[in-house]
Amino acid sequence: MIFSQDIGIDLGTTNTAVCVKSKGVVLREPSVVAVDIKNTPPKVVAVGEEAKLMVGRTPGSITAVRPVKESIIADFNTTAAMLREFLRKATSNASFSRSRVLIGIPANLTEVERKAVHDAAKTAGARYVSLIDASMAAAIGAGLRVSDPTGSMIVDIGGGAAEVAVISLGDIVASRAIKTAGDAFDEAIAQYVRRTFNLLIGERTAEEIKLAIGSALPYEGEAAMNIKGRSLSDGLPHEVEITSANVREALTEPVNRIIEMIRTTLEKTPPELAGDIMDAGITLTGGSVLLRGLDKLIATSTGIPVRIATKPLDCVITGIAICLQKNTLNLR
Repeated sequence: MIFSQDIGIDLGTTNTAVCVKSKGVVLREPSVVAVDIKNTPPKVVAVGEEAKLMVGRTPGSITAVRPVKESIIADFNTTAAMLREFLRKATSNASFSRSRVLIGIPANLTEVERKAVHDAAKTAGARYVSLIDASMAAAIGAGLRVSDPTGSMIVDIGGGAAEVAVISLGDIVASRAIKTAGDAFDEAIAQYVRRTFNLLIGERTAEEIKLAIGSALPYEGEAAMNIKGRSLSDGLPHEVEITSANVREALTEPVNRIIEMIRTTLEKTPPELAGDIMDAGITLTGGSVLLRGLDKLIATSTGIPVRIATKPLDCVITGIAICLQKNTLNLR
């Protein structure tokens, strides 16, 4: 006999997390798929962590891709293949043909984009699929009292998109999302290195720079690091030194876009709820909120207290797990 399972998925641009009802989070892997393009259709050769190790290091016939771009499915078939593999791992090779799946998605997706997520999960083998706004899931996972008649503000900054939402009485009152987040930080660093040092670097190197010395504000113990890439002058390998101040300058524009998103949402928030937010503060979730000094810069720019949620990378999937456990969405 095949038993149904309730499974939750945080389908992110950078990482995908999977939880199973009564078991919690059972998988978190990069949203990367390696495909062999010699085959028609292209054949999947690796998914997740194994595929990420291939980024920038594959032969001509194999390409490592992110099928989800800026929180939107860019490659339907590859996304379905990735979900199928993640579901297989999460269920320990047990059949998931009767699984009921709850997926967190950005609130601003169009109906076409929402249908793409729904259909990808169905193609991967799920029997029933429901969707939940990722910002609501993040708020639940961060421990906010979303059902109370008071305003709460959640800012979720992931890899492909940043989203802000004001929540009251179990619903989203005001929200906004932009396609500026961790990936945009990496791209800004890569472009800065190209423009300033005439050096071409890959996305992995840009991410390493961000994690090692990146910041939104000056910080104690600022450092420099040597980076290697290809010189645009002669095409040969070259090494330069980049400082924390350089990286902060590179990140100024994308960081300011996120702050402007928050300020614009606050301006559209009803006065009574805005007062609640002033008292309770803004809660930050998502991996990119760990950029040094970002919370302090947001607090200074808005005049509102800011806190980073405990385990910010896990808030969306934790919120989804809570919904599964309580069956608040009446999965069918």
